[in-house]
Amino acid sequence: MKLTASLLFSIALGALPAAAAETAQQRGKRVVEEALKALGGGAYLAMQDRVESGRAYSFYREKLEGLSIAKIYTRYVTPVPGKPSVRERQAFGKDEYAGILFNEQGGWEITFRGVRLLDQKRIDNWRDGTIRNIFYILRQRLNEPGMDFYSRGSDLYENLPVEIVDITDADGLTVTVYFNQLTKLPVRQALKRRNLDYKDFDSEETLFAKYRNVGGGVMWPLSIRRQRNGEKLYEMYSDSVQINKNLKDDLFTLPAKLPVLPPSK
Repeated sequence: MKLTASLLFSIALGALPAAAAETAQQRGKRVVEEALKALGGGAYLAMQDRVESGRAYSFYREKLEGLSIAKIYTRYVTPVPGKPSVRERQAFGKDEYAGILFNEQGGWEITFRGVRLLDQKRIDNWRDGTIRNIFYILRQRLNEPGMDFYSRGSDLYENLPVEIVDITDADGLTVTVYFNQLTKLPVRQALKRRNLDYKDFDSEETLFAKYRNVGGGVMWPLSIRRQRNGEKLYEMYSDSVQINKNLKDDLFTLPAKLPVLPPSK
């Protein structure tokens, strides 16, 4: 049976009486905890690393700027409140030699010519985007002191009944997350980031779709799309996602033999 918009909205509203006795904070925390359970619960929290393989697309002013075979290697480290406690290696091409590395010390571009420190704005954006990413929050920050979960209630998002929760940390940084009311999984997150060049704010949203069990009951989206100020920036379509592959330190450290190149002008 095909669900109409009015029927979906009725489903969304149907959750209201049961949750009427909850405060906005209690409801927000409950929705987030239900999402963690839907993602795999204890198995999700026990995930030590992840390898996403597929196709990555980058865009500039809505036009395709780059397409590459990509692998994203991620490894979690001991959480530090308010800081990205994760290492990430983005490898491009069949030989995986070229890519981007982020760790606790910073971010670098790696090519056959050498390694180059990324500009500080890009590093800062990665750090901010990481600590406000819902999947990172659920894995690393859920019990961090000062975290606040505030429910905005139920609504429809693209004809889908959702629960909307504002998640704010001790530094006042907020991300708004839309959770599918039926599956409990995140489908959208939105945040604002100060643009120092124009003295205003950029609005960034990320959409998650095509969830699959990637091992041991852990669910992960195979389709991730990021937009800024309404313009498409990035898409990743994973053909496979593997977890707990015992990724080694050398994958997340700079190659010792490569020269260090001067920063881009």
